[in-house]
Amino acid sequence: MLDPQLLRNDLDGVAEKLAVKGFRLDKEQFLELESQRKTLQVQVETLRGHRNVESRKIGKARVGGEDIQPMLDAVARLGTELKVTEQLLVSIQEKLNELLVGIPNIPHESVPQGKDESDNIELRLWGTPRKFSFEPQDHVGLGTYKGMDFETAAKITGSRYVVIQGEIATMHRALTQFMMETHSRQNGYTETYVPYIVNADSLHGTGQLPKFEKDLFKLDTELDTYLIPTAEVPLTNILRDEIINADQLPFKRVAHTPCFRSEAGSYGRDTRGMIRQHQFEKVELVQAVRAEDSWEALDELTSHAEGILQALDLPYRVVNLCGGDLSFSAAKTFDLEVWLPGQQAYREISSCSNYEAFQARRMQARWRNPETGKPELLHTINGSGLAVGRTLVAVMENYQQADGSIVVPKVLRSYMAGAEKILA
Repeated sequence: MLDPQLLRNDLDGVAEKLAVKGFRLDKEQFLELESQRKTLQVQVETLRGHRNVESRKIGKARVGGEDIQPMLDAVARLGTELKVTEQLLVSIQEKLNELLVGIPNIPHESVPQGKDESDNIELRLWGTPRKFSFEPQDHVGLGTYKGMDFETAAKITGSRYVVIQGEIATMHRALTQFMMETHSRQNGYTETYVPYIVNADSLHGTGQLPKFEKDLFKLDTELDTYLIPTAEVPLTNILRDEIINADQLPFKRVAHTPCFRSEAGSYGRDTRGMIRQHQFEKVELVQAVRAEDSWEALDELTSHAEGILQALDLPYRVVNLCGGDLSFSAAKTFDLEVWLPGQQAYREISSCSNYEAFQARRMQARWRNPETGKPELLHTINGSGLAVGRTLVAVMENYQQADGSIVVPKVLRSYMAGAEKILA
């Protein structure tokens, strides 16, 4: 959530910056609600002052033996008027908060202008796409004879699910283990197990609610619980309503979880294979740091995600997302896109984002500055390190051989009982 004071002090400037995301700020509504809030706030403070003055008069009159009933009646009337005005103020504040939670984060000044992913800016390339002496297959064609079964998954559940068996399933697990060990043992993240079900407050804190409820799988209306769309939600909410000490920073957590998304609004996109499914797995990286450290933390976290791709020797590129492709909560995002020979295209495999104080303000996630003794909002950063299913797809397609076999990347072999190939 944006700082309301920022809107009060520079409404036009905020509206101009949000336009980079394609968002039109309703300035008139904000100004109207803010005007009503100010008026009611003054009335509440004035009524409280009058009631206090009259209450003190009662005490003096009682000592002097005066008839205090008129004064008691006056205080009662002031009390009734105060209660009504306070209720009106609460109502206006709720409407103001409802407006505020629907306003996205302000994009960083380095975010390029643009409407969609076609306007993203390529920052760098790593690796060279392999040249094949044969027509490379996509992962669906490769997986058909190796235990990747979409038809059985559709029978069990529905479309956009998969059953994986045998050595391909083993590689999927090996990728997860490799990622988790790299991030926890080499990159300094604390391995964390989290619930796969969260409440509405958690999703509100990270920005999925209220705007993106259609993208979620809701479990229980009475309890207001949902399946997680990403481990970002439970990991970041560890800090909700907390004030941590400076020596606990940077807060770095990594978790492997299934993720569940309804993919509302994406009908017709990537319906073939494992690229866009309702259930998938990710290894998620989360950091929370001091405000002055967040941009360095974003670069570090991005390099950690890149390190997995480099260790697997998978060609990729890094792109700076334009305003129109930036998420609701992010101030800036670097997408990592891995090369898929079967599609002859780079496809997203990780999004690494700095949210600045946007999520922390919604969650009231703070740290205590020892120099001032006062709590300050944290800055939150997260990214996939990596999406496991998409990494499996990338390995299958990039390491395929003419005979239909798949070479196992060297860094995965110790997790696969030394296997060097998945045979045709």
